[in-house]
Amino acid sequence: MKEVFHFDGDPAPSENRRRFGSVLGIEKKDILAYTQLHSAVWPKVLDAINDANIRNFSIYLGEVEKDRFYLFSFYEYAGRDFDADMARNAADEATRLWWTYTEPLQRPVPTRREGEWWHVMEELAHAD
Repeated sequence: MKEVFHFDGDPAPSENRRRFGSVLGIEKKDILAYTQLHSAVWPKVLDAINDANIRNFSIYLGEVEKDRFYLFSFYEYAGRDFDADMARNAADEATRLWWTYTEPLQRPVPTRREGEWWHVMEELAHAD
């Protein structure tokens, strides 16, 4: 898989961290636009990610079957109120504008839960 985005964020104590992995699809024709956008993420979007206590955030591109492409994201959450932090991030003006560019390039998977855009996966194993 190719990493198309990474953001470390501010350091945070490891005992506060929760890890999240998620997936969605992307059409082959949209990969170039998506990777170009993520090669220069707007500073205000990165600030909002950091303010939402998201750390060690990466997005990977993978072709899991011929011409079937997926984006896999991973991040660590280092805050104390996940729902409030995610709501604040979703309400951020720069983030909302950013999503008007990225969301049309993304294809949510059919198995996503109600209210999800990126389908959250279950963590099965982790080693530091």
